[in-house]
Amino acid sequence: MSHDHLLDLLKRHPDQYVSGAMMSQELKVSRTAVWKQIRKLEAAGYEIEASTKLGYRLVYSPDKLSSDMLTGPGTAARFGQTVHYYEQVKSTQDSARELAESGAPEGTLVLAEEQTGGRGRMGRGWVSPQGKGIWMSMVMRPHVPIHCAPQLTLLTAVALCRSLRRLTQLPIGIKWPNDLLIHRKKISGILLESAAEDERLKYIIAGIGISVNLSEGDYPEELLVKATSLRIEAGQPFNRRQIVTEFLQEWETLYDLFLQEGFSAIAALWESLSVSIGQKVRLVTPQGELEGTPVGLDESGAIRIERADGSLVTIFSAEMGEPLSRS
Repeated sequence: MSHDHLLDLLKRHPDQYVSGAMMSQELKVSRTAVWKQIRKLEAAGYEIEASTKLGYRLVYSPDKLSSDMLTGPGTAARFGQTVHYYEQVKSTQDSARELAESGAPEGTLVLAEEQTGGRGRMGRGWVSPQGKGIWMSMVMRPHVPIHCAPQLTLLTAVALCRSLRRLTQLPIGIKWPNDLLIHRKKISGILLESAAEDERLKYIIAGIGISVNLSEGDYPEELLVKATSLRIEAGQPFNRRQIVTEFLQEWETLYDLFLQEGFSAIAALWESLSVSIGQKVRLVTPQGELEGTPVGLDESGAIRIERADGSLVTIFSAEMGEPLSRS
């Protein structure tokens, strides 16, 4: 018996419990074999509720992604037109970098159902279970100077925030520089890594992790105070394919705007979505800690901080803490 046979049985009884005895009898296997296949389904992203008296009930089925999911009308012109899809990789970021080094064109996308070694900023791990989130990295080849790379990080955050707000109607905001939050809990991480040659960007690998349909049980308990998912916040699952399609369209539109007109329009959009501006915060910088209130971005994408004495300081790299006061 494969877990597909068990899944078919559960799907034939939507929103109902199926007893272990019935499963065992219909599938002609032992209850132990049924239990083992249940575990395999859960590892593949399915959620199955178990009751000692009633049996098993299918609660959630992951929507499957694919390598041809972004072709046809309504998709971005360049971003995602070539998709490398994997059931499991160590890191989509590593896979995309290998493709970039071998000459993959701009817009090449690596998409995985599961990462075993996903990472965020500053080398942190990233919870990325199978079938429940969007774990992706894209090759970008912008013809801009090296110093523009941080601006593209902010641009990516704006594109993701705008597309997710439209689709989910959730109050998503951006914490500098590029974390997406709902009620101060993180739902997405963005990591841009670049390679340069002769003072020009050779390529950028933009990694995006979106916690779409994760449940509370997918997170270590200690992360639940600072991480969440779109499904947890909305009380309903979302179609991952639609999210990827909408995001890539928005991303490509803003990217073209940036290449044609510069960073100022992107900066204004970022500031309108920021949850950091106007909130007194503590920042940990390479030079030490400081407190102040973010007031906006400068032309490079750095954050401008107003100190208690009214002076302004520009921060290019820092870890921003929780607001120290509410506005």
